Amino acid sequence: MADQPKPLMPHATATWLVDNTGLSFEQIAEFCGLHILEVQAMADDLAGAKYTGRDPVHAGELTHAEIEKGQEDPKYVLKMHKAPLAVSRTKGPRYTPVSKRQDKPDGIAWILRSHPEVTDAQISKLIGTTRNTITAIRERSHWNIQNIQPKDPVTLGLCSQRELDAVVAKAAKKAGISDQSPTDERLGTDKDALISELKAERVAAAKAAVEAAQEAEAEAWLEARRAAAEAGEESVPALPETPNDDNG
Repeated sequence: MADQPKPLMPHATATWLVDNTGLSFEQIAEFCGLHILEVQAMADDLAGAKYTGRDPVHAGELTHAEIEKGQEDPKYVLKMHKAPLAVSRTKGPRYTPVSKRQDKPDGIAWILRSHPEVTDAQISKLIGTTRNTITAIRERSHWNIQNIQPKDPVTLGLCSQRELDAVVAKAAKKAGISDQSPTDERLGTDKDALISELKAERVAAAKAAVEAAQEAEAEAWLEARRAAAEAGEESVPALPETPNDDNG
């Protein structure tokens, strides 16, 4: 029965079956699509989360007759009586996790300040808020306006950079704004100057590496010389030749 649909709330259903039936852990795990150890933990009250039992008979997913068959034969595989209806989101504002909802006003304030061409409808869809909230922040009548600090919604995790760029570009086009500042300030400089700057950085890094190697070799030579002197040896290791920078 690998293709059989699972209960709408597997853990809650498993909890109810453990508490109210004599089904084996294997039967409950198979019906709910859980690992047998999860069911065992529920039975022993060792599960990390406590679930409120959900009656699958009342939900129409099982019948009393099906449960009785399972209780009589531990090897019997329970059959779903009626598959739960698939749950899908309806159209509406973008969903934002509870932990990030307190950051929404800061993200809205940032967009209003940095991209006033973006419409309230676009902000609402991008961040998942209401037009009343946007209006309150714009008019500074929001109940918590004193604590709202404009912050990039991408940094706050309210949207992705690609989504924000797409909204800003669409709003700018509609508003007839063609001159948009580049995201990376370095991209706004002259291309040749940027290339020269990168080359200079690479040359400086290479020179620093050579100097560091020379210092290490000189230190090693001095250490070898001191050791030879302490041992009373006449011969002293030769100092390594310094590479010619002009050939590098």
